[in-house]
Amino acid sequence: MPDDKRSQDENEDDEQPQQPERKREEMRDRAHEDRAMSGDLGGRLGDLDGVLDTHDYPATTNELVEAYGDYEIETQGGTESLEKVLAPTDNQTYDSADDVRSRLLGLIHR
Repeated sequence: MPDDKRSQDENEDDEQPQQPERKREEMRDRAHEDRAMSGDLGGRLGDLDGVLDTHDYPATTNELVEAYGDYEIETQGGTESLEKVLAPTDNQTYDSADDVRSRLLGLIHR
C-alpha cells in the first residue's frame, strides 16, 4: 500500500504546477477575446457608432430606438437593426455613448 500512497502523492504534485499555467492561459485567452471584441465594436456598429457620440445623454432605450432603430448592427448571426438588437431589453437609461456601446456589445455576443 505504501506504493499507492506515493503514486497518489506524485500525481497530485504533477497536477499542481499545471494549475497556474491553466489560469495564465485562461486569462490570456480572455484578454485577447476582450481586445478583439472591443476593437471590433466600431465596425460592428457601422454608422451608428459615430452617431451615438453626437446624441444627448442621458437617453433611454426607447429614445435610441426611435432615433436610430433602422441602423444596422453586425451580429454573430448576420446584421440586425438596432431596434431588433435592443428588443429583448427593458427601457433602460444610458448615461453616455460608451454605456450604449457596452450594452450593445453584450447583446450581440450572446
